[in-house]
Amino acid sequence: MASKALTTTRHIKGVGKTTRGILAEHGIFSVEELANADLDQLVKIPGFGKSKAMRMIRAARYMIGESQQVEHAGQHPNGDGGKDAGTVDFSDGRLYINQELSLLEFNRRVLEQAKDGRTPLLERLNFLCISCSNLDEFFEVRAAGLIQRAELGATRTAPDHLTPQETLAVICERAHELVADQYRVLNTIVLPELEAEGIRFLRRCQWSDSQQAWLKSYFSEQLLPILSPIGLDPAHPFPRILNKSLNFIISLSGKDAFGREIDLAILQAPRSLPRIIRLPPQETDSGPHDFVFLSSIIHAFVDELFHGVKVKDLYQFRVTRNSEMYLDEEEIDDLLRALEGELSSRNYGDEVRLEVDDNCPEPIVDYLLSQFALGGDRLYRVDGPVNLSRLREVYDLIDRPDLKYPPFVPGGPAELAGGHDLFEALRKRDILLHHPYESFAPIIELIRQAGNDPQVVAIKQTLYRTGANSPVVDALLRAAKAGKEVTVVVELRARFDEKANISLATRLQEAGVQVVYGIVGYKTHGKMLLILRREGRHLRYYTHLGTGNYHLSTARLYTDYGLLSADQELGEDVRKVFVQLTSLGKVGKLHKLLQAPFTLHQTLLKKIQRETDHALAGKPARIIVKVNAVAEPLLIQALYRASMAGVKTQLIVRGICCLRPGVPGVSENIEVRSIIGRFLEHSRVYCFENDGNPEVYAASADFLARNMFRRIEACFPIVQRKLAERIREELELCLKDDTRAWLLQADGSYVRAPSGPQPFEAQSALLERWKR
Repeated sequence: MASKALTTTRHIKGVGKTTRGILAEHGIFSVEELANADLDQLVKIPGFGKSKAMRMIRAARYMIGESQQVEHAGQHPNGDGGKDAGTVDFSDGRLYINQELSLLEFNRRVLEQAKDGRTPLLERLNFLCISCSNLDEFFEVRAAGLIQRAELGATRTAPDHLTPQETLAVICERAHELVADQYRVLNTIVLPELEAEGIRFLRRCQWSDSQQAWLKSYFSEQLLPILSPIGLDPAHPFPRILNKSLNFIISLSGKDAFGREIDLAILQAPRSLPRIIRLPPQETDSGPHDFVFLSSIIHAFVDELFHGVKVKDLYQFRVTRNSEMYLDEEEIDDLLRALEGELSSRNYGDEVRLEVDDNCPEPIVDYLLSQFALGGDRLYRVDGPVNLSRLREVYDLIDRPDLKYPPFVPGGPAELAGGHDLFEALRKRDILLHHPYESFAPIIELIRQAGNDPQVVAIKQTLYRTGANSPVVDALLRAAKAGKEVTVVVELRARFDEKANISLATRLQEAGVQVVYGIVGYKTHGKMLLILRREGRHLRYYTHLGTGNYHLSTARLYTDYGLLSADQELGEDVRKVFVQLTSLGKVGKLHKLLQAPFTLHQTLLKKIQRETDHALAGKPARIIVKVNAVAEPLLIQALYRASMAGVKTQLIVRGICCLRPGVPGVSENIEVRSIIGRFLEHSRVYCFENDGNPEVYAASADFLARNMFRRIEACFPIVQRKLAERIREELELCLKDDTRAWLLQADGSYVRAPSGPQPFEAQSALLERWKR
């Protein structure tokens, strides 16, 4: 079937950037898709009334009727975008992998690390925990959103054309397989191997008499006074259950204190209680590391809570709820107060999943399902603790360096070491930092020096996630107290960090910092720091732009790039973006910076098209992109066209990838690899060969519709040749990795990269480089 160039919705008169972004978020990217959109679905989108929706659909249908061959900005002038492009229907859903299913595949790759004997044992336990916490968030956000769309009757999702109902059916099958595999890894691999190392998780049947006595005393002194079981009767209905909390349903027999029959009770374990208890040294008989699950202790001594009533049995359960927060942005007067109001209800959103003991009787399971209004497909029976991610607590309790990754000290340029004048160093040259191989400390030191420097007049910074007790925040507070003009853009809506960011914003304001919350409707996701320093008669700009957050802990665990520069044009661009974020005015033309939602998407399409043109002309053409996710349809289509023109395209995508590589005639020149290792691959880099004049960009944005249309993102060029060559070289290391790399197949599955005669691991090579 011949393809027809899709016309982007920006061609419709009266459809602005904000509306285009909202349409993209709901799977409508082209005039053709808008023309065929369901009116009832459009009016459910916030801010879309019936008249507006009808007007937009009519305009889209008029355009299609007027011109069947309108070309979008990314199409080749010849109309075919390269070899055989005219024979491919790029709207065919079979060319795309479902976004949610791709994310589940990522969680499976994480779980595979827990099976890998090359990974230190306690790190394997950690990967098991990460796979479980990832799956929790998947249900809280992704599955929850699909369930809502299914309940609204949505008929399709872009770009794979699966309906929410179809996607949920496949999720149900694969998620059940994944959960079963998680507990299989726990019980048959991780726990036995830990026990062989003298690290035991004791079941009740394994307790010695002495341990039994100690644990009973622990229960009586530490747990009994806190626990409050609820016997169920008309005056004590089934309680509200906190999201992801540990709970027990208890089967009873006998009469209560008032002579009435009682058969069920609910016991909620307060979150303040540890889920894993370490036995004291005198109570261990196999080594120094014996642990007992809180659930085992409660199970053993629960009858202490029910005098005069027989406890027949008890079963642990956990419910996962929709944790996404929804705000009517057109009705918000104060974003901070609106978020504070929503936070209180987050823990009690709609139920999306129920986990129970695998031996829980069917009548009790049916009772729980009915209480949460869930069908059997949302039930997950588990052979072990219902929250495996809490096992991560053990990692910090055990001092066994031989079972963990070896420690390392981040390197870095000598001129950025403490005590040096960082402003002088940056006047000489741009400096690129690759975390965690290189230290994050110079960024903190730069802010500290700015606060103490009498020539510095202002500091501006974006904060998305910072972590508790952030030295970055402390440095900003000291700068404000020293009389500097400090402006901070705090993104309140960083998912699951909203409460921390509200507290952060309040703390900054109380210290005299000017705080704004970004733009309603757009998350401020760009990582930017700007320091204005008076030098002679002029103000000089010093900037830091990064691919990751200003978060000290993640800077030790995530791979990210950060550029420190005194480039005046780049600094002026950053200044304009900050003025836009505070004043809401138009930013004007930027010299070097690419910004979403304005110039980034269209510029990427043009640069991909340029590589396509070079390939068709027989010139050198190659694309390397390293991101966390690839899902935006127009970018995927542009990459398909480039592949069909002969452009060698290599994508390093940690998580979601909706592009389907290896499709005959479409994506045979595209390779997609995912690296799962010691560090979380988080950096975003775009490289274009450009006929032998390579261009390298680093950015805060992934290839997702939300990043391109609904977020404030910063993409910055690496203009100094040595720095650009260094990034390209480090990307080549990732492409060479045959130890921690996985290759995406055309069917959506991943296989390990084939090992060569001398296995190579990119992260280890970079660690060795900076160690030297």
